[in-house]
Amino acid sequence: MAKTEPAASHLRIARHGACDAAARADRSHLTTAADFQPPRLLRNRHVQSVLASSSLRRWLSMRGRDALERDATTHILDCGDGVRLQGFHTRQRALDAARGLVVLLHGWEGSARSTYVVSTGARLLDEGFDVFRLNLRDHGDTHHLNRDLFHSCRIEEVVGAVRAVQQQFGQGSPLAIAGFSLGGNFALRVALRAPAAGIALGYAAAVCPVVSPAAGLFRLEAGPWFYQSYFLRKWRGSLRRKQALFPDVDWFAPAELAGNLRELTRALVLRHTDYGSLDRYLDGYSIAGDILKDLRIPATILTAADDPLIPVDAFRALELPPQVELDVTAYGGHCGFIRDFSLRSFAEDYIVERVLRHLCPAAEAALQTGPTAALA
Repeated sequence: MAKTEPAASHLRIARHGACDAAARADRSHLTTAADFQPPRLLRNRHVQSVLASSSLRRWLSMRGRDALERDATTHILDCGDGVRLQGFHTRQRALDAARGLVVLLHGWEGSARSTYVVSTGARLLDEGFDVFRLNLRDHGDTHHLNRDLFHSCRIEEVVGAVRAVQQQFGQGSPLAIAGFSLGGNFALRVALRAPAAGIALGYAAAVCPVVSPAAGLFRLEAGPWFYQSYFLRKWRGSLRRKQALFPDVDWFAPAELAGNLRELTRALVLRHTDYGSLDRYLDGYSIAGDILKDLRIPATILTAADDPLIPVDAFRALELPPQVELDVTAYGGHCGFIRDFSLRSFAEDYIVERVLRHLCPAAEAALQTGPTAALA
């Protein structure tokens, strides 16, 4: 993988495919990591990370949220093997016909209504894309849909969900997927499996994806206390909700629920998976090293060198094919990329530009020749 040495303001490792004329008509210049230069007061990694999901940002993004939620329809997807997942489909109104369909995936203990998902979805709507926001198992208000617990190795049901979304809402329309944090990890694993699963996926974007779960867990344990506290509080609440819905199941002992993140994760693995050990489970959803080398679909990974949760060294060690772009900003924290005091995220425009670049040619072909050409 070709590398560009960092300038004083940024680190960028990039791979670009050829930019076609139809995409250039929409964006003459693709934004890159070098373009993200937040004000000095917004450069702290923890400020960026906390603002990403803050109530203040949620309030400031209310207009986009209203546009996305107003026309959203709720759907329960059959994902195979009896698994049901929930999602929200919103049709764009900006154009006579949609440019494509984009599936959005939230992070761990987030939901389809997380601020970063809704803000990105609203931007995509403005650009003429239909949007489907998927809730992972046991996220949002979906604990009742499946008896077994969520864990991060449940990739096949997410592949099944994306396939169902394309069949129900995307026939003849170009398809992309974008995810954040753990959702970014899922998005890249879906892209890796898409051809074999019969999914006509045109592009994938991952923002601060979990690369090496083992390294990420160590990073959380060694980092500021409030990150582990935040995730434990939300996860324990989710597990207690599951216990209330299925009281006949011996989910966890009180002492296990009181444990730290590593202890509770180990209890989950030993009680509710077949992995047998914490290390095997963490390896089960890793995308580190050469795991993505056979990825055939164009993709972009956007991350920050100062991410307090995902070590940047794991990104530098990735073995990626030529059509996968890796862009690393100097600032941004974890899924923050807050560009200024309006609290708008650089990541939203970044994703939209690349979705336009990769899906617009196919969208033009679909509009001119019908659905068969787009899926051929």
